[in-house]
Amino acid sequence: MDPDVRFGKPCLSGTRMDIATIVGALAAGETIDTVAAEYALTVEQVRAALAYAAHVAAHLPPAVRQAS
Repeated sequence: MDPDVRFGKPCLSGTRMDIATIVGALAAGETIDTVAAEYALTVEQVRAALAYAAHVAAHLPPAVRQAS
């Protein structure tokens, strides 16, 4: 993360592509191959973004509590 790149958001190394954009596109139903082509990334870079998101999710509590 670099405060001068994408407002300090986590990005793929060597790119200006932030993880949230990649994960958001996948969550919206895009395929890994489509996301890679759309953002000029490799499939490995898209998978690395997913791995990072999974790592963060595994170590942080949920941001929203479920209503009881």
